[in-house]
Amino acid sequence: MTETDSGTATAPVRLSPGDPAPGFTLPDADGNPVSLADYRGRRVIVYCYPAALTPGCTTQAVDFTASAGDLAQAGLDIIGISPDEPDKLLRFRDEEQLGITLVSDPDKSVLRAYGAYGPKKLYGKEVVGVIRSTFIVDAEGRIERASYNVKATGHVAKLMRDLGIN
Repeated sequence: MTETDSGTATAPVRLSPGDPAPGFTLPDADGNPVSLADYRGRRVIVYCYPAALTPGCTTQAVDFTASAGDLAQAGLDIIGISPDEPDKLLRFRDEEQLGITLVSDPDKSVLRAYGAYGPKKLYGKEVVGVIRSTFIVDAEGRIERASYNVKATGHVAKLMRDLGIN
């Protein structure tokens, strides 16, 4: 859900390649804790999206699910982060038959740590909300790639092309 700007919003921090990836432990759709530290030794795609069960976020999640096998073969796991509560994530996963890990960040602390929450343009108006973003975290826990303001449609295909994954 996007919130309107109710005061002066500061631009979020932007992560860059080589920065340490902010650690987190967040509940998944089943309420089980998921920690970035559990993925140490593997590369992880951490993607941040505004809201489950919305058209753009559904497109992106379905695309990640469809590509999960190829990404896993290339050594990449996938974690999607939104401010939605676990019960909404469970409904999203079940309704859309998603095969990726979705975690809940209702206080938006992890989204903020990744620079994926702050002022953005929505239909020409400045609002404060989740900035659709994708990060690749390397096996040592550092940012390998950081992409902000990505498009929901076609993003997974572009990411795979950029990574040389067919």
